[in-house]
Amino acid sequence: MSMITHRSAADCLQEEKSQTVTSHIWTQMRWTNEYLTWNSSDFCGINMLTIPRSMLWIPDMNIQEDTSDTGSIQESPFVSLSPSGMVLANTRQLLTSTCQLNLTLFPFDTQHCNITFSSMNSQANTITLGTFYSDMLLTQISEQIMVTQGEWQLTNMDVVATFYRGVGNKLIYRVTLCRKPMLYVINLIVPLFYFLVLDLASFFISEARGEKLSFKVTVLLSISVLLLILKDMLPSTEDRLPMIARYCVTIFVLVGLSILETMLVSFLIDLNGCCGNKAQSSVNAQVDIQLEADNHKEPGGAEETPEKSSFPLDRPDERDLLKLIMEEVKAARQDAEGQDKTKIKPGLYRRLAQIIDSVFFTLYFGTVVVFMTYMYSTSYISKIHWEEVR
Repeated sequence: MSMITHRSAADCLQEEKSQTVTSHIWTQMRWTNEYLTWNSSDFCGINMLTIPRSMLWIPDMNIQEDTSDTGSIQESPFVSLSPSGMVLANTRQLLTSTCQLNLTLFPFDTQHCNITFSSMNSQANTITLGTFYSDMLLTQISEQIMVTQGEWQLTNMDVVATFYRGVGNKLIYRVTLCRKPMLYVINLIVPLFYFLVLDLASFFISEARGEKLSFKVTVLLSISVLLLILKDMLPSTEDRLPMIARYCVTIFVLVGLSILETMLVSFLIDLNGCCGNKAQSSVNAQVDIQLEADNHKEPGGAEETPEKSSFPLDRPDERDLLKLIMEEVKAARQDAEGQDKTKIKPGLYRRLAQIIDSVFFTLYFGTVVVFMTYMYSTSYISKIHWEEVR
């Protein structure tokens, strides 16, 4: 029975769409061969030999999560042999392994991926797997030799040795990675929140200028572009909708409802202007008809005036005539307004539009505050829950 010990280190790059992790790993494998021992004092003090790999038996170790091609493995052509029979073999590999990523808290997520070493042909009582470094020391070594971290930060590496009856034992390296969210905050979260604030501020734009609706449509199109970017990041097979997807979709829906409300308010204001023009034209028509009738009556009275007066121009009679015309104009206006009492007042639609706009803004602002509070609390609770589960 042989004891095989491992030392593994890696730097990782995760792909959310394919649910895989690409790691540069360095594996050191040690085992004892009882038939390859010698006394170094009998051989001129030789305490280390370098032997071609093809001359010795090498354990058939493989990684269960491995989905990379064979060309990514770089095995050292030689192995080291000590007088006690300890054999040391080194391997470097660009490992692409499967990892079930939990993207609920994306981009504030912490992922736990396993690298499982096992033997394909050896039985359970033939090979015993173990590690010769502690978890803390292994994590420190991995952090020192990491070539690049990218958007991930190595948090911890745990070693778990398990035994399966009839299959053999397995050596599991559980790698914990924490995402650096600053880039996603700057490129997605902050712009979406800024667009939402702009949509709230657009309620202070006057409807009479005709720029409010076009401004809101521009904001909605900008949010659509960010949604397309998010679609390229997240996998379509995710069971639960990530928090950032809920965040984006909710903002998209709120801005869409705001556009519909703006269209309704604009329609009411236009309807108010149409009704006001009709009412004003009817009043003007009544006044014109009354004035035309007075003009037809005025020449007859003007012919009788010179016969009764010896003066060329009787000024008191002219004043009385002007007063009479003004009274008739007022009467005509009152008659026209009395006829339009059964109709809708010209300012009713505008007042209705103002009421709808004020009520919707209040509800809209309250919904935004409640939604942001819900997102923060849910993210915090979910993070604590997943940490406890892990």
